[in-house]
Amino acid sequence: MSVLSIFLGDELSAAGYRLAGVDARVPRPGDESGCFEKALQEARIVLVGSRCAKAIPPVALETALALLSPLVMVVPDWDGTQLASEPANKVRRVLGLET
Repeated sequence: MSVLSIFLGDELSAAGYRLAGVDARVPRPGDESGCFEKALQEARIVLVGSRCAKAIPPVALETALALLSPLVMVVPDWDGTQLASEPANKVRRVLGLET
């Protein structure tokens, strides 16, 4: 692992992550899974925008999220979009704070 952190997601979010010094990549449609697998081998921290995460097979994403190294996190897109399956979102729905 040679890179500290990699972000995978949309161009606008990637621009913000680049300003923060993160190696930000924008996968082509259909190439999200391949880029994700490559990032897992290259970085200590892999951040994945929620829309990009939706394009990765759920089993591959869940397996990676359970790893201790690299640390994998699904982050909201620039507009605040998050995966409905994220634990925090599930709790909000159960408490009636979200629909």
